[in-house]
Amino acid sequence: MAEKNEYIELPWTMNSSSGDDEAPKDPRTGGEDFTQQFTENDFEVTPPAQRVQFILGEDVDDGTHVSHPLFSEMGMLVKEGDEIEWKETARWIKFEEDVEEGGNRWSKPHVATLSLHSLFELRRLLVNGSVMLDMEAQNLEVMADLVCDHMVSAGALPPGVKDKVKDALLRRHRHQHEYAKKTRLPIIRSLADMRNHSSSKIEEHSGSILGATTPISLTASEPGPPGSNGNSSLSTAAGAMGRFLTVPSGKPSNRTLEDMVKSPSNQSMARPGSGTELSEQQHKGNTHFMRKIPPGAEASNILVGEVDFLERTLSCFIRLSQAVVLGDLTEVPVPTRFVFILLGPPGSQSNFHEIGRAMATLMSDEIFHEVAYRARKRDHLLSGVDEFLDAVTVLPPGEWDPTIRIEPPAAIPSQEVRKRPPELPKEEVDEEEEEARLREENGLSRTGRLFGGLINDIKRKAPWYLSDYKDALSMQCVASWIFLYFACLSPIITFGGLLAEATGKHMAAMESLVSGFVCGMGYGFFSGQPLTILGSTGPVLVFESIIYEFCQRMGWEYMTFRFWIGMWVAGICIVLTAIDASALVCYITRFTEENFATLIAFIFIYKAIENVVVIGKNFPVNQGIYDCVCTPPIGSNASVVDYAKYNWDSCESYNGTLVGGDCGTPPTENVFLMSVVLCAGTFLISTVLKEFKNALFFPSIVRQYISDFSVLIAIFAMSFFDYSLGVPTQKLEVPNELKPTLSTRGWLIPPFSEKNPWWSPIIAVFPALLGTILIFMDQQITAVIVNRKENKLKKGCGYHLDLFILSILIAICSMMGLPWFVAATVLSINHVNSLKLESECSAPGEKPQFLGVREQRVTHILIFLTIGGSVLLTPLLGNIPMPVLFGVFLYMGVASLKGLQFFDRILIMFMPAKYQPDYMFLRQVPIKRVHLFTMIQLACLIILWLIKSFTQTSILFPLMLVVMIGIRKALDLVFTRRELKILDDIMPEMTKRAAADDLHKLDAEVGLLARIFPWGKGSRGRVVTKPPGLDDGIVGSGGAVGAGLISCTTSNANEKEFEAQSSLLKK
Repeated sequence: MAEKNEYIELPWTMNSSSGDDEAPKDPRTGGEDFTQQFTENDFEVTPPAQRVQFILGEDVDDGTHVSHPLFSEMGMLVKEGDEIEWKETARWIKFEEDVEEGGNRWSKPHVATLSLHSLFELRRLLVNGSVMLDMEAQNLEVMADLVCDHMVSAGALPPGVKDKVKDALLRRHRHQHEYAKKTRLPIIRSLADMRNHSSSKIEEHSGSILGATTPISLTASEPGPPGSNGNSSLSTAAGAMGRFLTVPSGKPSNRTLEDMVKSPSNQSMARPGSGTELSEQQHKGNTHFMRKIPPGAEASNILVGEVDFLERTLSCFIRLSQAVVLGDLTEVPVPTRFVFILLGPPGSQSNFHEIGRAMATLMSDEIFHEVAYRARKRDHLLSGVDEFLDAVTVLPPGEWDPTIRIEPPAAIPSQEVRKRPPELPKEEVDEEEEEARLREENGLSRTGRLFGGLINDIKRKAPWYLSDYKDALSMQCVASWIFLYFACLSPIITFGGLLAEATGKHMAAMESLVSGFVCGMGYGFFSGQPLTILGSTGPVLVFESIIYEFCQRMGWEYMTFRFWIGMWVAGICIVLTAIDASALVCYITRFTEENFATLIAFIFIYKAIENVVVIGKNFPVNQGIYDCVCTPPIGSNASVVDYAKYNWDSCESYNGTLVGGDCGTPPTENVFLMSVVLCAGTFLISTVLKEFKNALFFPSIVRQYISDFSVLIAIFAMSFFDYSLGVPTQKLEVPNELKPTLSTRGWLIPPFSEKNPWWSPIIAVFPALLGTILIFMDQQITAVIVNRKENKLKKGCGYHLDLFILSILIAICSMMGLPWFVAATVLSINHVNSLKLESECSAPGEKPQFLGVREQRVTHILIFLTIGGSVLLTPLLGNIPMPVLFGVFLYMGVASLKGLQFFDRILIMFMPAKYQPDYMFLRQVPIKRVHLFTMIQLACLIILWLIKSFTQTSILFPLMLVVMIGIRKALDLVFTRRELKILDDIMPEMTKRAAADDLHKLDAEVGLLARIFPWGKGSRGRVVTKPPGLDDGIVGSGGAVGAGLISCTTSNANEKEFEAQSSLLKK
């Protein structure tokens, strides 16, 4: 019983049995009572991960143990010329950077690769060496005194070499950025100072002789006068030398003496609060690199070296109670919180270097550095090391080259799992309720009252309305505005030309521009999702042509009948908004939306290429002889041969006369080839410059601007190229007068006409139903694509509000006789892509992370405001070649395919298995099942393409989108729920049935585990923790089970329950 009572004492006190864990001036001299009722024995057998989670789970009572970002720097004791100093050899923010000895520069940031031996040696040093937590020291000299006194009192350091160790610790620290401007003397001194610094003066001081790669020899100085605390005093020469300190000697020495180059932090003893002053006045930090340091960061300094006066290794881990700037100890003026000292006898330099790298890598680890801040004793640090060892991945020595530096990954997995203990499963988690909650947050659930969804959308978006304008203060928005302006203008003009042919010029380019202005401004100011770009679509054009042909056959007034169709469409959309019909959007899964998005992207690509091919047909390369020649003026002595060399466009400038049947038009044999060059050049320049932000040239701000304005640069570059060559390519034609195309109509459409019967407004409801389906599906599918979770939107959705605003705009357009504009998929995708936000790469080697999208209204408003003013810009816009805009179409189509899982799966079908990318869905779903799902989706895409391509069936296109949802529902019978969850999304009504199946499976598996592992009352057992690389596997220990003979795979919920039960075995 006595032995048992020894373990009841609470372990978490500062005055534990390991006395060297405390700093001599640690304010926490009293024991702290922690409520966790664990014994020391229990803590020892607890897995390291649980120990670390327990440490990190404690409440921080004061601000001293709050973790900060860490900058780690490693210095080695070396000899540079005649000076002995600490030389910076490596640094860490997130990734390691080493000093390239040959090139005298910093290496590229890379993932630190450590040997297991160095980690085990570091752990041994933490076990046997000194650990001083919460030391109170304001400068390096006080810290050196405390460290030496602590080692002497612990018996680790002989008293006779105490001063030598202190002298070594106080040597000057030289950093890599200083070597570029290094001179013989570390500071600039006047000639008088240099004259005073004669050899006779030097010999009046004692110094120490240290070595770099050779063993460092150091002779102790004699003790100073009483009251000096063994510190050096300033002599006359020291005053002349400015920042250098010397150690007085009682009598001269015959040995060779060197300048005693001390750390500037020594001088901080002479002045109160000099740590900061010293940093500003004497130690010039690397201000350029300081921009890479996160705000509020603190420093961790690792000092390693070998000396010849030690017979065994000395190590000390120090955590200061308050971070202070220790002079030139750190490359940048960042306060130091941690110091790790490692000194040893000769012959261990390479080992010490690796141990120092191991410590610095540990300090840059997110978990260990939090443990280091919160540790209250040595065992806590050891738990952090053990947890790090549990999480590391070992690479076999014969299968990789250790000299190869591993590039930093594009994305670093979150380490939150290592911090949190396994959570107990919530009782009776209803997946149906969880899914309903998520749908309600996105506004996709029925409220049960009229216009309930619309009211919720307004409440959701109103708090963000002002920020929708403030968030647009960025050059990125300017680039997006100009890019989307040209991207929207050309299809509007093209659509207007097609509409003029389809409607007998009742609506043409001018009406399309006015409609873009009206709809764009209204939608931009009042919509729920202003990232969605409105535009003209092919199905709407087909619908308009069918209505016009019907009116022509019936002899009705087309615009009047269209007026009533539009009013019915607007009314039906308002009714759909009132009954929360947009909640049906939850049935549009990735299967349907990616089919639609891929189809529209392929249309853009196909149309861009088709338009260039049409130019080739109109302006063939192989033409007949061009019957036009330049002749000399009448009365000139020049011959016909002299003037025949002049071209069609330069003949008149030389007073020549064009003679021939083709002189009325310029030669066009080069138009097609020039169009191909312009289209391809625009596409290639846009694509290359868009990725320029990841290039290796120019500062990051320049690369970002070039990337943002990539399309604009391509448009202007290729337009200037076309202008300089003078080839008569097709140019953008913009109307130059603000008036209706037909002189017989005005800007307001009369609701009644003598040609139309009285019942025509009533039967207009039937084509309106088809138009409603078309508009609803186009609008909502595009909205789903814009609002997908991959875009990380933060301001919420607004499906009901979007539909309500769109219905009002359709009514306005119907009254004014303007084309209807709905959400344009490819334009919206490119709008979102042009506003993507990425993290600023502060740490060297850190890849930018996607943060979300700059959600604002200004770009949408400016795009369509400029489109409305395009009539005034006709002289400028008329110089832009149409092939350049076709290249923009091609770029938008290709860019919108990026990130579509469907398109990625299509490409995988043509790749050998060993070249397939490491997509997550390929890890979790058999490749044959992936191909089967892709083939079904591809067949649906082909059907949609065929229906769209024929005029007779194109009107059924919106109905086929509804059919796609039904086909996706039928896939529940072909694929398992897990496969559909990975390759697609789960449809809402599946959740309740799936939850019941999972509960039944959980009960069965728990019963099986109970029979295999009889954890009865009073039984004792030991659980082997799951290695990081295993998937959902649980290996029990005990007899044959401990040998790995029994392994069972459970669901995630069952695994959590198992871990929760196993944690009780320690009690």
